[in-house]
Amino acid sequence: MIKIVALYLQIFFLSINITFGQNILSDSKPFKAGENLEYVVQYGIFNASYASLKLANEKLDGRDFLLASGYGKTIGLARLFFKVEDYYSSYFDDTSVTPYFFKRNIYEGGYTKNLEIKFNLELKNATVNDIKNQTVKTISTEENVQDLISSLYYLRKNFSEEKVVVGESFKINMFYDSKNRELPLKYLGKEIINTKFGKFECLKFMPTTSRSRIFKGEGSITIWLTNDKNRIPIRVKADLLVGSIKADLEKFSGIANPLEIVIKD
Repeated sequence: MIKIVALYLQIFFLSINITFGQNILSDSKPFKAGENLEYVVQYGIFNASYASLKLANEKLDGRDFLLASGYGKTIGLARLFFKVEDYYSSYFDDTSVTPYFFKRNIYEGGYTKNLEIKFNLELKNATVNDIKNQTVKTISTEENVQDLISSLYYLRKNFSEEKVVVGESFKINMFYDSKNRELPLKYLGKEIINTKFGKFECLKFMPTTSRSRIFKGEGSITIWLTNDKNRIPIRVKADLLVGSIKADLEKFSGIANPLEIVIKD
């Protein structure tokens, strides 16, 4: 079970990353520096891990960027049996939400990986510095490429219900580790989600997954974003062959707009 939870921390960061083409909403300001989102991941009734996403203004190579930092770790009894410490960071342009520099430094039960990726959007390539193995290589990237973290903020800024149909599928266009990856994702419409903060109208998405030793198959992973000006990922759920894992928003601060709570009569 503990290894499944460690895997889910990666699934959490992977599954919230979606790109939808070039429909830029220039007047949309769903996030700002100072935003902090914290999640608790449950396996059944147990709190097994913690994840967070934070935004800050930073300079790199003389340029101004938003720095998005993602962090995940096992907690409680899970940490005693299988220690996980995952760090992710992405420097991206505040206006276009295009990635410039990405870091991934993880420790998962003795397995480690330490990567730095620098994007050149004009040349359409990425230079991957594998610090652990002391290798550097440059790899061609796809159009409108995003990294693991920046793509979440790209989605939040660009998604428009006017330009998508319920049941329509899209593709993730993301550079992860040293590979270009595509993942179909389907928009399932709206759903009211009950949370510790109240009830929210959410946009519901489903990445396409195949059956494996862990996942049941297509429809195993579901993502809910608040249907307001923030587009905050409020819940991620994965149905496993044995049980299910769910990540819920636990704390938030510094958000750009008030969360819109649905109040029923």
